[in-house]
Amino acid sequence: MAEKNTADIGFEQKIWNAACILRGNMDAAEYKHVILGLIFLKYISDTFSVKYQELVAEGDGFEEDHDEYLSEGIFYVPAEARWEVIAAAAHTEEIGVVIDAAMRAIERENKRLKDVLPKNFARPELDKRRLGEVVDLFTNISMAEHGASKDILGRTYEYCLKNFAEQEGKLAGEFYTPASVVRTLVAVLEPFRGRVYDPCCGSGGMFVQSARFVEEHQGRINDISVYGQDANPTTWKMAQMNLAIRGIEADLGGFAADTFFNDLHPSLRADFILANPPFNLSNWGADKLKDDVRWKFGLPPAGNANFAWMQHMIHHLAPKGRMGLVLANGSLSSQSGGEGEIRRRIVEADLVAAVVAMPPQLFYTTPIQVSLWFIERDKRQKGKTLFVDARGLGTMVSRKLRELTDEDVRRIAGAFSAFEDGTLADEKGFCAVVSTEDIAKQDFVLTPGRYVGVADAEEDGEPFEEKMARLTGELSELFAESRKAEEEIKKQLASIGFEVR
Repeated sequence: MAEKNTADIGFEQKIWNAACILRGNMDAAEYKHVILGLIFLKYISDTFSVKYQELVAEGDGFEEDHDEYLSEGIFYVPAEARWEVIAAAAHTEEIGVVIDAAMRAIERENKRLKDVLPKNFARPELDKRRLGEVVDLFTNISMAEHGASKDILGRTYEYCLKNFAEQEGKLAGEFYTPASVVRTLVAVLEPFRGRVYDPCCGSGGMFVQSARFVEEHQGRINDISVYGQDANPTTWKMAQMNLAIRGIEADLGGFAADTFFNDLHPSLRADFILANPPFNLSNWGADKLKDDVRWKFGLPPAGNANFAWMQHMIHHLAPKGRMGLVLANGSLSSQSGGEGEIRRRIVEADLVAAVVAMPPQLFYTTPIQVSLWFIERDKRQKGKTLFVDARGLGTMVSRKLRELTDEDVRRIAGAFSAFEDGTLADEKGFCAVVSTEDIAKQDFVLTPGRYVGVADAEEDGEPFEEKMARLTGELSELFAESRKAEEEIKKQLASIGFEVR
């Protein structure tokens, strides 16, 4: 059976089509927040309405009791913010004002959402006629009936983020990590319970996938505690909204902040860290942080923050903690700015459990190829590192984008699991278990292809002599066709007075 990918989704496509109506001349970065805000507002109104009707039917007069909703993880929606009020104003010039007022009212009644929701629908440049048309479309879509859980908004939110990422290009890297990349990190780390941390959390995708993993393995969402932060105020708000609708309690700090200069969780020691930090970030402030306690393995170069991110995360790792992060492939072999020495020290400290080279075209936001680093404080296989070359995996779901299928993710995670159990056999061209001594012989370069080699060509069973006879025969036919084409071209040119010698 074919694996499902994001190209197969139907309901989410309807929501995206609604988003496209509103866009007009607005940049994707602008109307993204309008659409995501409306999705959030419509869904919480629908879920509130379902519970409201249940309470009315019970006849005890508790339908306006906040606690009846909060006890079930449902946001209380005050009368002036309910969707029927918004729908009634859809074709008036005041629709933007009505939506902004609804957002403020919801924030006022739900402390968790304070200063999180977008409140810029009344601005003049937002076409109110188009905004009303989108409200009409949303009015005719009952989100609650499309899923029995909060997952429907999450899937819709994720689908729209993916499409916005495609349209925004490079800037989208601040808020979006491809779902198949996140699923791979989660499948390897298996964050069943404990503290989960992402120091550059974007829109919160790492946390959402971690929570989904727990639920799919019959765990409880409360078994994980979520911590994170992000430097971009707008992205930070998107994460708060994304996690809130999922019912995920998260500590993202009280505001957006730069992780290097204002660590919002200085004493945290996380059981799991999952992160996709900005690739090759320059001018990150190395000159002002030279004596920082986090640089245990060496001062990262000012022109590239890759090993600053890695060391920050290692610093926050619990004694038996595990982490997975996405880094540009340059981190595997670079010797500039002391990076080679930092990498050597990290390997010699026996922290690197595995390195996975990922296939190209996974990101809308950059052509840079990446690898996944898996680091553990207390490795089960001491003195050994697993290398996986997954560059041949994945399926093209559009002209520009490749996704890892569920089978691909299982293959990578399965190799890691077998490695940890001590049962993995090297597979030429795909995976190899390598000792620290052998890594040292390669000058601590961690490029997987250097260790796994090239897969042997598959035998097709055709005897060599027969194959050569067949191929040379086919080649002769091609040569003959080429000569015929050449003669025809000469003939046509001669007919218009041009001779080819």
